[in-house]
Amino acid sequence: LTQRHATRSVTSMAAILAHEIKNPLAGIRGAAQLIEQNASESDRVLTRLICEESDRIRKLVDRMEVFTDRRPLDSKPVNIHEVLDHVKNLAKSGFARDVAFTEDYDPSLPAVTGEKDRLIQVFLNLVKNAADAVAGRSDGEIVLQTAYRPGIHLAVGGSRERLALPLEISVRDNGPGIPAEILSTMFEPFVTSKPKGQGLGLAIVAKIVGDHGGTIECESEPRRTVIRVRLPMHRQ
Repeated sequence: LTQRHATRSVTSMAAILAHEIKNPLAGIRGAAQLIEQNASESDRVLTRLICEESDRIRKLVDRMEVFTDRRPLDSKPVNIHEVLDHVKNLAKSGFARDVAFTEDYDPSLPAVTGEKDRLIQVFLNLVKNAADAVAGRSDGEIVLQTAYRPGIHLAVGGSRERLALPLEISVRDNGPGIPAEILSTMFEPFVTSKPKGQGLGLAIVAKIVGDHGGTIECESEPRRTVIRVRLPMHRQ
């Protein structure tokens, strides 16, 4: 449900990329820096280009390495409303300063078991995408909503166990909507509708949600896109 098959498919590739690309890339960058010391000003333009492009490739590989991280979560009870408030404050002070936010919280929502920093990463990414969708609209709005849905369960593969996922957190925007051709694969790596996007942000989000034992899904139409994250509640 969180495209785990897709994230697993790039795990091995990411590990190979880290070893087979980053090491020689450091050598290429170092060689360019040595050449730059005795190069003419016109040639330094080229050596700087080599360094900049090397850094860009390294950053992409660094993002890919997230998929190889199989360390267990340092799980603790987390108040999801504190996470959302933190994300909203970050957004309002930066990329979403001109966007209206609406909060529709269930004040009795219990805590979720997880890592606060990773959950912040999830919802910051979702809010950033929503802000991009409503950019330039005078009526742009992002709605953050939480609810308790006791009837939601996830079947665990290979067993009869059914995991309860009663905590629902949604991010809604009134942007143009997600293109239909990518809606079913939007949480897979390298799928994006952004001209300069790399298609890793939502795949990483899906992996983190999956690591927390949750699910993520999306429904979209013009002026209404909703991404729902469902998580298990914390138990003593």
